[in-house]
Amino acid sequence: MIQQQSYVDIADNTGAKQAMCIKVLRGSSSKGKFKRKIANVGDVIICAVKIAAPGGEVKQGEIIRCVVVRTKQPTIRKDGSYVRFDKNAAVVIDKENNPRGTRIFGAVARELRDKNFMKIVSLASEVV
Repeated sequence: MIQQQSYVDIADNTGAKQAMCIKVLRGSSSKGKFKRKIANVGDVIICAVKIAAPGGEVKQGEIIRCVVVRTKQPTIRKDGSYVRFDKNAAVVIDKENNPRGTRIFGAVARELRDKNFMKIVSLASEVV
């Protein structure tokens, strides 16, 4: 469950280490009093890079598009099971929804396959 001002770890080798969500492009709005957009696994967000490795493709302060691959909030599946991770993480993508990096670190959720991020699923070391 990612919303504006949420920090996410970047799980690829583009050079970005940590980013802050500044806009949720696809997602659902809550039904409560406040109508803020929430991003779950497989939703696209726009982030500002806060921490970046020197010499990387992505620099600090750059605005990037990301897809959420892991969330601390449990994701409930149709069979009644749920999956949750230790930290929130995202992967940097381009305009055609292809990953900008060549490696994906850590496990990704199976829901990415349903949302047509097949390249990210194939690069990931483990699909949970």
